[in-house]
Amino acid sequence: MQFIMEDTFIDIAQNRKARFEYEIIETFEAGIVLKGTEVKALRARTANIGDAFVSIRDGEAFIHQMTISPYEMGNRFNHDTTRVRKLLLHRKQIDYLFGKVREKGLTLIPLKLYFKNGRAKFQIALAKGKALYDKRRSIKDRESKREVARALKEHG
Repeated sequence: MQFIMEDTFIDIAQNRKARFEYEIIETFEAGIVLKGTEVKALRARTANIGDAFVSIRDGEAFIHQMTISPYEMGNRFNHDTTRVRKLLLHRKQIDYLFGKVREKGLTLIPLKLYFKNGRAKFQIALAKGKALYDKRRSIKDRESKREVARALKEHG
């Protein structure tokens, strides 16, 4: 008899500006190394990844400027809120990403932080910065979609 587990996702934080500021080329799922009260603080959804970025050093991936607020019941064992945290990726993925970032002027940004089957995961993206005219086009497209939806709602 074989049991099939369904993936359960619980969103913690999203980088809402990322899709506006960057053109997403490819996404990856990565685990994250957490200490002490960080997991309980994440379950309380107290993380902010708006200013965060990913770097690769010495064959390892790290996330910088991610904030996890202190856990309320953590007393003296609470964690440092903005420490650099290690991401867990396969060696081939790290080598691939390192090559892409080095070659083409691409960057790694976090898109989403979530729990998957009880483990904290990051969705990171290989991305390229948008120019100002691309951002204007994104705004124009978004507004036109809203107008169409509004018109359909009025007539429907």
